[in-house]
Amino acid sequence: MNAPVLLVRFRSEPGQAAVLLDIDGTLAPIVERPEDAEVPAATRAEVERLAGRYGLVACISGRPSAEARRLVGLDELEYVGVHGLENDSEARRFAPELERFLAEAAWPWHVENKGGVTLAFHYRQADDEEDAASRVDELANAAKEAGLTAHRGRKVLEVRPPVPIDKGIAVRRLLAGRPISRALYAGDDTTDLDAFRGLDESGLETVVKVGVGSAEMNPRMLNASDFVVDGPPGLVEFLRQL
Repeated sequence: MNAPVLLVRFRSEPGQAAVLLDIDGTLAPIVERPEDAEVPAATRAEVERLAGRYGLVACISGRPSAEARRLVGLDELEYVGVHGLENDSEARRFAPELERFLAEAAWPWHVENKGGVTLAFHYRQADDEEDAASRVDELANAAKEAGLTAHRGRKVLEVRPPVPIDKGIAVRRLLAGRPISRALYAGDDTTDLDAFRGLDESGLETVVKVGVGSAEMNPRMLNASDFVVDGPPGLVEFLRQL
């Protein structure tokens, strides 16, 4: 479908439309340490405006939902944490295995334990790219041997329980049973491809997929996106069209 026509269709019935947003690299610029991330005031104001216009505005994040809510700072949004794994009882059964894996991992950089259901091994602070890539490969293989799953992202390797939940399933669950006939999702990383898939599988009349570009962007995002914007500032400009 022609891109401008796609946006016209999306905007035509705002009460029946959902705006779904990733946070890190999408609303908040990527920083060396995740705890230093901030959503700019102009971005927050734009998302707040959308929340007053559309039937559903939600953030689907790799962060725990409480942390995502604190970072975005808008209580009127809905928040889905840790790719949808946060409140899954099956995923929580693997907390001891994840703790053991973390204790045994020889990782020199920052690690996040996300709600006991995901470990995020960051390497943005690595000085040697080749050494970091080798360590990531070793860690991914170790996760597989431990019966866990490894997911690569922007300068991060996430180790998760072997539970079939991702952002795509989180999107479908979030939309299920709601009077929503059209939805837009914006994201920047490989996990957001799952969210794109979830939109495609939701049986909606209109789906809009927005890739938030960067030098680290997975090339698959370019092919999967209806629109590609230039980083978080470009996303704000795009959102002003909605």
